[in-house]
Amino acid sequence: MRAVGLFTHGGPEVLQLVDVPEVHAGPGQVRIRVHAATVNPTDMGVRNGSRAEQQKADPPPYVPGMEIAGAIDEVGSGVPDRLKLGDAVMAIVVPKGSHGAYREQIVLDARSVARAPAGKSHAEACTLPMNGLTARQSLDLLKLSPRQAIAVTGAAGAYGGYVIQLAKAEGLTVIADASEKDEKLVASLGADIVVRRGNDVAALIRKHFPQGVDGLADGAVLKELVIPAVRDGGGFNSVRGFQGVPQRDIRFTATRVTNYAHEFEKLNRLRQQVEAGIITLRVAEVYPPERAADAHRRFEAGGTRGRLVIQF
Repeated sequence: MRAVGLFTHGGPEVLQLVDVPEVHAGPGQVRIRVHAATVNPTDMGVRNGSRAEQQKADPPPYVPGMEIAGAIDEVGSGVPDRLKLGDAVMAIVVPKGSHGAYREQIVLDARSVARAPAGKSHAEACTLPMNGLTARQSLDLLKLSPRQAIAVTGAAGAYGGYVIQLAKAEGLTVIADASEKDEKLVASLGADIVVRRGNDVAALIRKHFPQGVDGLADGAVLKELVIPAVRDGGGFNSVRGFQGVPQRDIRFTATRVTNYAHEFEKLNRLRQQVEAGIITLRVAEVYPPERAADAHRRFEAGGTRGRLVIQF
């Protein structure tokens, strides 16, 4: 069975097609014939060696990838009736050794799997599970109420776009950053106010909210640069583990989406929100597995809007 993996860490060129053993669904599990997997920032860490120490626990090849879409082709005992053979599904994957999303077939716990949004392609559906759950967790950690204000950095990206749309669905006022070329895109996602992306974004946010915003989702990983945008006693959420120096009673939290890997109800709710038109799925470009290295090069070049997808 084909997968895209690596035996040594390095640049995109280390990615190669590899053969991995066939797997079978056990109790409470389903096997999915993977048709599409996204390329995400976390995949770079699997490839470039920044997680080499953790990876030593498993033999190579190391297969990256955290979200997929495909069809169920095997169902284990005890799986709820909501998942059946042939169903088009999407799922979040926690990579470990060769168990990553860049493979033609994968076995997952049924609670990591939900039906794909109706009317969406595999390429579109695979952009939702991990990125959508990351956005969902950020909002859950910020614990904001309707009519409060949230700032979103990195708003044009997949995560940032989902935060904007989910926040608007919950009655929040959204101020988001964007480069000049992305201003219309970010506004179309629902941001009430768009400010110019840059190192002075905190000051620009304060021009609209002099006391500071109630919460901030830092998708651009600006860290200390944007803490001043948050009001005293507000919330700051990071996607990269940043906790900040205690100050002004700000509540610092960090998303760890692996904590939501078995939150079926949250994943299924995201599906419903796509079907209701609340969430927009964005695909930037699709690559065959033979060109996975090109997909990584494109990703690392920056500027993609929507997710790059590897399609098996």
